[in-house]
Amino acid sequence: MITAVDTNVLLDLFGGDSQFGPSSREKVRLCLQEGSLVGCDIVWAEISACFPSTRAAREAMEHLGVEFAGIDAPTALAAGEAWKRYRQQGGQRHRILPDFLIGAHALLHADRLLTRDRGFYRTLFLKLNVLDPSLS
Repeated sequence: MITAVDTNVLLDLFGGDSQFGPSSREKVRLCLQEGSLVGCDIVWAEISACFPSTRAAREAMEHLGVEFAGIDAPTALAAGEAWKRYRQQGGQRHRILPDFLIGAHALLHADRLLTRDRGFYRTLFLKLNVLDPSLS
């Protein structure tokens, strides 16, 4: 089973979040026991900004077992379509395109998405299996 992981879950771990860190850590362990973890380039970029160097970010992601899985053309196009539908339905700009890229990537390249942002992804990516660590 391939699990795409969202930035918020990784920040729970790397930042030592006292509220969500323990449950996110447990779900990451479960996902690794059941298969592999992948993060798209958006997630890797967002995480790298939290480390003192790109080398430290890469080592942390590799140590955790998160594989890099880049966004391809079908994913980018699917994200654009989802963004367009969202905006046509009156969606506000507080949702930015990277969120749509993460969702489309998970839908096309993984079996599920590990995220605490389940409402957004469940609403806009109806076929995406969402796993929320905060519901443990």
